[in-house]
Amino acid sequence: MRYVTFGDEPAISPDDFFMNEALKEARQALAEDEIPIGAVVVCQGKIIGKGHNLTERLNDVSAHAEMQALTAAANFMGGKYLKDCTLYVTLEPCVMCAGASYWFQIGRIVFGAYDTRLGFGRLNQKITHPKTIITGGIRENECSQLVKDFFKSKR
Repeated sequence: MRYVTFGDEPAISPDDFFMNEALKEARQALAEDEIPIGAVVVCQGKIIGKGHNLTERLNDVSAHAEMQALTAAANFMGGKYLKDCTLYVTLEPCVMCAGASYWFQIGRIVFGAYDTRLGFGRLNQKITHPKTIITGGIRENECSQLVKDFFKSKR
């Protein structure tokens, strides 16, 4: 794994770097009073799609961060398959988003916090494409705390 350095800052892994970009999207969702989940799609080291939850603003239960990012990436690529791309998302995808990743044939999914209640892994990890590589727990505490704090403020 290559590590990236920025001036005097310590080297960070690409997974940490791009999860930080997904966290920026999650914070944007929070600013819009949406559940703070963010996602970016990366191809060859470049962000080609990004999104955050828009379910409240659009009044659309399917407007999850992953759906926004995957659609933007496919539009950028000019095709519906994202075999050589990685989806970074702050929370383990739900069954709907994992199923969509199957149809996009995403090469890799990297998520932050595990979702023991609604995450796809709880039900059946075979819902993703057979060639998709799954990595969970990247910056897990930070990703998890953002969602916990959001729901705590709503109670």
